[in-house]
Amino acid sequence: MSPRYWIIVASRDHVQRGLAGGFTQANHGKAAPLRRMHQGDWIVYYSPKKIFGKAEPCQQFTAIGQLKDERIYQQDMGNDFVPYRRDVEFKDCNEIPIRPLIAELTFIKDKQHWGAPFRFGVLEIPAQDFQRIAAQMLPGSIPR
Repeated sequence: MSPRYWIIVASRDHVQRGLAGGFTQANHGKAAPLRRMHQGDWIVYYSPKKIFGKAEPCQQFTAIGQLKDERIYQQDMGNDFVPYRRDVEFKDCNEIPIRPLIAELTFIKDKQHWGAPFRFGVLEIPAQDFQRIAAQMLPGSIPR
């Protein structure tokens, strides 16, 4: 089966926690979006903000990686927060701004309201859009 390609929306500080731990969470720890993904699928993180709950914009693609397996598990983070996770093999990459790519990305239909596709937190994107993003994040080693 061919891999599928996903964007997960999270603040940059939350992405950094996932990078450090080798995991992904989506939509504040919900399991449903993670169940749609499979081993070998690729994820790209888009970070609209630098820090969760703060106004400072980031508007960059901040991480890229591939799902390691089919396992979905929960992790107790305290304060009754037990989000669902999946393990990811993150790649060393460049963080890149989204604005120069907006005109080329086909999943963004309305270029004036380009942020609309990100409002649901997780979206599947076409392979060609993933390749455009990955070409800049992973120069010299574009995944297929």
